[in-house]
Amino acid sequence: MPLSSVSALVGSTAAALAGGMYLNAKLNLGSDIYAMLTSRAAFKQLAKAVSQKRLSPFYLFEETALARGDAEAIWSSPALHNECLTYTETYTRVLQYANWFLAPAQGVKPGDHVVLYMGNSADLMCAWLGLLAIGAAPALVNTNLAGKALLHCVEIAKASLLVMEGGEDMVDRIEGVRAELEASGHKVVRLRDVKGELLALEPKRPGDELRKKAQPHSSLGLVFTSGTTGLPKAIIFPMYAGFLVAAVRKSGYGPLKPSGGRCYNCMPIYHMTGGIAAFGALLTGDTLCIAPKFSARAFWPDVRASRATYFIYVGETLRYLLAQPPPTPASLDKDHAVHTIWGNGLRADIWVAFRERFGIDTILEFYNSSELMFGLSVASRGDFTAKSLGLHGALLRWSTRGAYIAVEVDTESGALVRDEKTGLARQVPFDIGGEILIRLEPGSKVPGKDFRGYWQSEEATSKKLARNVLKKGDCYYRTGDSMRRDRDGRWFFGDRLGDTFRWKGENVSTTEVADALGGFPGILEANVYGVQLPGHDGRAGAVALLIEADKRGSFDFAGFLRHCRFRLPTYAVPVFIRLTHGFYSTGNHKQNKVPLRGEGVDPAKVTNNDAIYWIEGNGKGETYVPFTKADWDSLQTARARL
Repeated sequence: MPLSSVSALVGSTAAALAGGMYLNAKLNLGSDIYAMLTSRAAFKQLAKAVSQKRLSPFYLFEETALARGDAEAIWSSPALHNECLTYTETYTRVLQYANWFLAPAQGVKPGDHVVLYMGNSADLMCAWLGLLAIGAAPALVNTNLAGKALLHCVEIAKASLLVMEGGEDMVDRIEGVRAELEASGHKVVRLRDVKGELLALEPKRPGDELRKKAQPHSSLGLVFTSGTTGLPKAIIFPMYAGFLVAAVRKSGYGPLKPSGGRCYNCMPIYHMTGGIAAFGALLTGDTLCIAPKFSARAFWPDVRASRATYFIYVGETLRYLLAQPPPTPASLDKDHAVHTIWGNGLRADIWVAFRERFGIDTILEFYNSSELMFGLSVASRGDFTAKSLGLHGALLRWSTRGAYIAVEVDTESGALVRDEKTGLARQVPFDIGGEILIRLEPGSKVPGKDFRGYWQSEEATSKKLARNVLKKGDCYYRTGDSMRRDRDGRWFFGDRLGDTFRWKGENVSTTEVADALGGFPGILEANVYGVQLPGHDGRAGAVALLIEADKRGSFDFAGFLRHCRFRLPTYAVPVFIRLTHGFYSTGNHKQNKVPLRGEGVDPAKVTNNDAIYWIEGNGKGETYVPFTKADWDSLQTARARL
């Protein structure tokens, strides 16, 4: 070939490559193709398992345990007495639990639920897998619940057996309702009382006939919503979800490769972020490194001792870690083997700071709910996807068109805003954002196409459905979350329904305000909410601030107000500050605004010795000053207005 032809060929090839790289960068085709291949591989395995009647994840665990043998399956922190089990030992204990549940004294049958009121431990995981081995499943009850809420969860689980184990505070909560539980036919067993008997059982493998009825929507576990605004609601966490988590890993897709990783998990296993991560580790051949609960001080020593290569986070836990003072020497912050962190709720204002301080390569952030109706995820390794929940390139945007929409919502009532003439919902562009609704196809067997509803609660189920949205007779699932997708296909979280409030005729997103405030020096947490005031429409902005201890007495209120006014529109600047002495969070480390909204800013109702401040001059001044009972009385009598 003549030299001129070779040069022309090289030139055209280079141009084609450059064009392909440009299109990929512009349309994110590579990430879309990878996501589609991942989904295809996982669902292919799912279909095969269903056809062979081997859908129960017990088979995946059994296959892994037999292959991994003497490899370490479970590592436990010093707080859990350093109990470590190989895969062979874990498999043996799983079979012992299975046989104990099957014994006439317990009488557990395929299809049953058993309440596991247990803290994070090797035994909780073995009990869970033992139940799956016999075609049953756990009801994973929040171990912080007591009294009426605890009784409610046990009753709606329809479980005749409750197994408990944990600290004395947990035992006391059960003992407080034991008489009522037993009177209504529930058997209550403390694990330590039967563990010797259980571990003496022959590890006989339960027959396949016990698991053959497992279907995609069969129960992997009964899980519960937080219950912060009422009694918890129960949801069947479906078998297919647990299977797919393992199938994706076993197919070799994603940043977490199958087998050999070490997963540090101090998130509550009763919550499905912690639970499915723990479950997935054992199904795919990783070492599950368990701690009983999150502790900011014990976290990194545990991570180093466990030799973890990735860890699980939820909510504000990364903020708590970032708030810890730097060690001496500072290089200790990066003295670990962690390359990936996996979870949800990482706030935009600390995303980059956490990544840089602790030397994290990959942040695997995801969005979903216990209902599993709308899933997003992103493996972020740089600034382009930082602070986002997911990435949909041109292919995914095209293939999912019409599957979900963004709509306008009334911030006061929570109802969809509807057109006065047609009565249909008011749809908004994704790049503006609104509540995300998922189109349903009632009766569909395809995961995510139909909402199976809350366990034993038609009323709660109906509240999650919206009808006559884009046309008469249609039906959509309400996520309850506001999100937006920018023109590059990146998804960003807006607010929870009910967290956005209206002030001065404008909608205020608590998430956006908190992100703007979190970077001010000395602030450990900014929890933003709206409060009702006498004689005022809407809700005034308030923020509960947790300030570093050494800066609390010298906090620059005037500088903070200037910071707010520079970064926020006038209506979104918090009128009130509540100085707190600790984080307001749920048992799963997510911000809890409910008690803050409930107490408002009436000094007579504010608890925990928190102090209330407001902008001097009825909201028009240059700094925040103490808000007194006299100020509250002025609002009540309309002598002061904002």
